[in-house]
Amino acid sequence: MKRKLLYLITLLAFLQVNVLAQNETGYQFEEVKKLETSPVKNQQRTGTCWSYATTSFLETELIRMGKPEVVLSPMYFVKHAYSDKIDRYVRFQGTNNFGQGGQAHNVMNAIAEQGMVPESIFNGNNYGEEQHVHSEFESILRGMIDAVIKNRNRKLSTAWRPAVEGVINTYLGESPAFFNYKGKEYTPKSFAQEMGINPDNYIEITSYTHHPFYEKIVLEIPDNWAHKTYYNLPIDELMEVINSSIDKGYSVCWDGDVSEKSFVHSKGLAVLPVVKVEEMKDSEQAKWAEVASDKLLDEIYSFKSIVPEIEVTQEHRQETFDNYITTDDHLMHIIGISKDQNGTPYFITKNSWGTKNVYEGYLHMSEQFVRMKTVAIMVHKDALPKAIAKNLGIKR
Repeated sequence: MKRKLLYLITLLAFLQVNVLAQNETGYQFEEVKKLETSPVKNQQRTGTCWSYATTSFLETELIRMGKPEVVLSPMYFVKHAYSDKIDRYVRFQGTNNFGQGGQAHNVMNAIAEQGMVPESIFNGNNYGEEQHVHSEFESILRGMIDAVIKNRNRKLSTAWRPAVEGVINTYLGESPAFFNYKGKEYTPKSFAQEMGINPDNYIEITSYTHHPFYEKIVLEIPDNWAHKTYYNLPIDELMEVINSSIDKGYSVCWDGDVSEKSFVHSKGLAVLPVVKVEEMKDSEQAKWAEVASDKLLDEIYSFKSIVPEIEVTQEHRQETFDNYITTDDHLMHIIGISKDQNGTPYFITKNSWGTKNVYEGYLHMSEQFVRMKTVAIMVHKDALPKAIAKNLGIKR
């Protein structure tokens, strides 16, 4: 997650924003389909939305599979991702991305290598704070590994790795070798196996024209620090995957851009006003908010009535991605479909910023917003339509 999003989360925490229990916009939503899911999470003052969203996704998968409801530990995945991230940062001599961000596949990699544990077994807060807050933790880790890379000994010592792991363990806690959960003893790996989560069953999909469609490509986003591959589909087919998934009872882990002024979490709404066409036609860099009048912006963002939206094309997506207007700001969890009073479809989305908004932590993202602002998704491969699975060479 980018610094601007971290700032927003911290600011909201300090201001202790209280939102009315009733939506004051002109939008009225009716649920079309909503999947059973676990409680809304709160990443608090961390940039680890990727772990919270994917953990919510996994908890929902367990419900779909008929398993007992369990609240998993996001920080267990964060801890083990840091170990991998640090190795890569050092091997790339400080040129690989390092920070709090990540992707859905980082959770799956952790499960494959280290298993998973319930939240009640590993809380990941071992540093005297009531909330998760990682700025000091990240700064100390970065300082240590930068010093390792810049050392004058011309070779790495045998001590740096245990020293860094010691910091991770000090802040987040020791990973349990064994634990007892509901009267049965597990290791993290045996717990993942009993829960039936197989990381090989999950795929990530994106949609950009600078790579060929229907192939696996390395998506060039900073938080893809592990350089993993994604299937590349035309946007119409990516949207078909999202709709097919919900229709079949599979939820969707969503990675995208929430920096637009028309993403208003407090009001539980994310839309893409048609005025953004100006951005596409007249400027490659300037945000449309900088060229529209204040009066017009105030009228649009009051949302006292439904605003017309852009009809998003593949070209729109590519232009905003190429010009850093769409970036991988945030991961969330799509668990359903709704419609407004005009019958326009939206995606019911579970955020990880706690429950203090009009929909108790959920929001409605319009279809056009999702078409434009989706960077990537993760789904179970069985959720794919047959034709798309065949085109991608995915066997189920």
